[in-house]
Amino acid sequence: MNDAVVTNRNWWDALADRHGRGDDDYYDVDAFLSGESSLTERERTEVAAAAGDVSGLDLLHLQCHFGLDTLSWAREGAQATGVDFSAVAVERARKLAAEAKLSAEFVESDVLALPESLSGRFDVVFASYGVLCWIRSAAEWMASAAACLRPGGSLVLIDMHPLVTMTDTVEPLVVDFPYAGERPVRFSNSSSYAVNELSPQTTETVQYPHGIGEVVSAVASAGLRVESLTEWFDEDIDPKLVRSPDGRMRFPFGDQWLPTSYGLRARRP
Repeated sequence: MNDAVVTNRNWWDALADRHGRGDDDYYDVDAFLSGESSLTERERTEVAAAAGDVSGLDLLHLQCHFGLDTLSWAREGAQATGVDFSAVAVERARKLAAEAKLSAEFVESDVLALPESLSGRFDVVFASYGVLCWIRSAAEWMASAAACLRPGGSLVLIDMHPLVTMTDTVEPLVVDFPYAGERPVRFSNSSSYAVNELSPQTTETVQYPHGIGEVVSAVASAGLRVESLTEWFDEDIDPKLVRSPDGRMRFPFGDQWLPTSYGLRARRP
């Protein structure tokens, strides 16, 4: 296992242990256990557009963290499987499934080296928000995802737009990350997107820029057919963005808005 994977796994082990403990605004585990879903309307809409009703479908959630979204798909009737490279995350996801009395499979694996047992099993492969920036090669990620799909199955990827990923702050505008190129960039972080304090031993990460062109080319190289590529201009929450009068978070640039996230739907022929 290379140094970047070890570094990032240490980071995500720490986050899997820290997130959703009742003191952050991002993960509401109590609400989930009381019957609510962690899925956004955008996530539901994109999956529905790709595959219809998920009830009874085999759905694979890549980079599932500690399982809230995977289990939310299970609650909607999917035969859900979650994959994460963090042993801490997978253990916590299994405990959460038992506590919620939901059936789901959780697999500990690097997404670029998925076990053969997942090959060709799924109607939907899903991943959302903060996905590709942790991956050294979009082409390798797409190949892994495609290998898990049945013929006719759909990939649904929702991720932050590269314009947001490359930006440290919006007001003032400070850029500290490339738009594209897939070259590794090292960061030192004292907080995550959900919590403000992290152990000083778990602050290093390695992240990778992937432009929209690289992402779409990677889909094609994996043998998938792109059915939709949507760019959105507002978010529910993002600490880097600016809240508009309607409550939505946006990326102002002069007298216009820049895209903040994108959704890609592709199908295995």
